[in-house]
Amino acid sequence: MAKNTLYNKVWDAHSVATLPTGQTQLFIGLHMVHEVTSPQAFDMVREKGLKVMYPERTFATMDHIVPTRSQKRPFLDPQAEAMMQAIERNTEEFGVTFLNFETGKQGVVHIIGPELGLTQPGMTIACGDSHTSTHGAFGTLAFGIGTSQVRDVLATQCLAMDPMKVRRIEVNGTLRPGVTPKDVILYIINRLGVKGGIGFAYEYAGDAFDSMTMEGRMTVCNMSIEGGARAGYVNPDDTTFEYLKGRDHSPKGEEWDKAVEKWRSLASGPEAEYDEVVRYNAEDIQPMVTWGITPGQSIGIHQTLPRPEDYDDSGERQSIELAYKHMKLKPGQRPDEIKIDVAFIGSCTNGRIEDLRAAAAVVAQGIKAGKKVAPGVTAFVVPGSMQVRKQAMEEGLHTIFQDAGFEWRGAGCSMCLAMNPDQLKGDQISASSSNRNFIGRQGSPSGRTLLMSPAMVAAAALTGKVTDVRQFPAA
Repeated sequence: MAKNTLYNKVWDAHSVATLPTGQTQLFIGLHMVHEVTSPQAFDMVREKGLKVMYPERTFATMDHIVPTRSQKRPFLDPQAEAMMQAIERNTEEFGVTFLNFETGKQGVVHIIGPELGLTQPGMTIACGDSHTSTHGAFGTLAFGIGTSQVRDVLATQCLAMDPMKVRRIEVNGTLRPGVTPKDVILYIINRLGVKGGIGFAYEYAGDAFDSMTMEGRMTVCNMSIEGGARAGYVNPDDTTFEYLKGRDHSPKGEEWDKAVEKWRSLASGPEAEYDEVVRYNAEDIQPMVTWGITPGQSIGIHQTLPRPEDYDDSGERQSIELAYKHMKLKPGQRPDEIKIDVAFIGSCTNGRIEDLRAAAAVVAQGIKAGKKVAPGVTAFVVPGSMQVRKQAMEEGLHTIFQDAGFEWRGAGCSMCLAMNPDQLKGDQISASSSNRNFIGRQGSPSGRTLLMSPAMVAAAALTGKVTDVRQFPAA
């Protein structure tokens, strides 16, 4: 059983009681809601004649259903407009802060939390979205929850939760040029499996994570859920504190110094014990790309697609066979033989300013070599928040993208999921910087998704096929 880890310290600090079921009644420090999973939850609170217990601890935004081409109201989709009206009504009635277009702070829920300083080390954080694990990059325990649990947090500020085991995942050494945090997490999921993290919280550690930026750490923690883990986190350090300093909701003055001292004490120390420890070498990781229908079905850019007969597990073999049938690919193919129709840069995984800079650097190199978006490819960039979009435009990134033939969009979840107009058509195949490649995830039941880093998506957009980003020197 894990002891003295950050997980143990944060869990214990927020434990209210042990329930008869053996679950822990856990106090939630920060609750974030969006327009898709909150309407029914607010209705359930209203029907019981209750109030939101701590409205100052809940923050709302809209991201899943918002269109990215035109964000004028009313939205053209009646259902999307109804969801917007519902969250406007609910936040006003229950006194919840709503970060909408008018505030200039709208964006994907897991991007605006950190950029506003709402996400802070030592917190417990919940949101009706599976990728809430993103916030673990700051040394929090962050969980995705269902609509009935959203109701519970609104009404009681608590959740009934099962205790978890802790697996420490170390990646030591130096990442090679062109290898990004997205490649690191795809590599980890490939090694441990999409069900390997069930029942665990993942603690990410080692040289690779020590040297990562906060945005890189967020990318890794974001996809913990794709590996089956309920939460993923990185111990807070100077990189964490530097990121948070001066943000809207971060402590100020003397309170800042006190907060940093407290946050530093939360990190797992030398005395920490874990249920499991796994170690990987950073030098072994290549730029990664998924080829199948789960985030675990991935390969390095210079590997070839696997053969079903090489797998002993019948269930895994069946999954691979289904993947080949859906993806229309063949065992032994090289990634650079796969042509694409759509290139999407964005999502809660990779829609931050560093992601856009990395992709723009590749595009800029392509422009110098006379390349633009390949014929027949639709390419677009969706910033993760209004603030990211504003900063990118101040840096001129939008001009680089547009000069190469990319569309420059408004902030939102976009093609990460099929809840807005940005969807694949027919059996189109997309190079996507998002987090899931499940069948139908991007809108079309026959559509095909290849997950990769934003820089790799940019390279694919310029060449019309999966391409080793290291062909572009700026990457």
